[in-house]
Amino acid sequence: MYKALILVILVIIGIASASRSINTTPKKLRPLSPRSSPTKANADLCPTCIEEAVEIINILLNLVLDEGIIQSCDILCGALANKTGSKIVGDLCDVACDAFGIDEFVKLIIKADINPIWYCELAKLCPVNDHGDAKFTNFGIAPKSAPDGSKFIFDCSFVSINGTGTGTIVIDMVDPKNRTISNLYWFEARKPGTYPEKIGLQTLVEFNCDPITGVCDGWPIGTYNVTAQVCNGVCGSIHPHTSIYDTAKGSFELTKKKVFF
Repeated sequence: MYKALILVILVIIGIASASRSINTTPKKLRPLSPRSSPTKANADLCPTCIEEAVEIINILLNLVLDEGIIQSCDILCGALANKTGSKIVGDLCDVACDAFGIDEFVKLIIKADINPIWYCELAKLCPVNDHGDAKFTNFGIAPKSAPDGSKFIFDCSFVSINGTGTGTIVIDMVDPKNRTISNLYWFEARKPGTYPEKIGLQTLVEFNCDPITGVCDGWPIGTYNVTAQVCNGVCGSIHPHTSIYDTAKGSFELTKKKVFF
């Protein structure tokens, strides 16, 4: 009972991020459409839990790999509490660690195999719907062709007959040099209905930056092949409550900007 109350307190005092992107790396794609209202009384706790879980998982990875703290759940989660300055965060870690056991918990951390949605579903703070569905209504990219520096809009709107679980939309782009860029966006569980999901790509911003040197490429001129997926849970995960609802493909062309003298 005490640990359940701790979980609720954690998400209430957590700082909710406006972003819905799971990856912490800079994004070239960003959600444009507003988010729906929660479907359950506890669903409003789900966004904060997911954002908190991203930070918690990253710190745990550093504690395991850099400091070698793997002796027990109490020691590992105590170190997390000390690192964050929050006993509540340590107690949340303890709940998840006890569910797996220290050996399996550490293995999952090292493999980067604990994703925030699954973590928060285990904590009973994100709703689960394993009988949901979603289908892209009319996936498309506009414009189909435009000069370097232009903005492209990806229409990822979808319809659901039975509602969805807490899910994600992933956009994979293969550029003219055959390099893949992926961006992942999450959404709260949805009731049956149609939902607009439009994502913008601005080709004016820097592309494919090296995280160490900070050197960035320009956007290659040519055709970009795009694959979009809408999923229950995190697309590509092997954990429970995960499945691909629908997949769509498209492309756009980036042309050379005209120079006027």
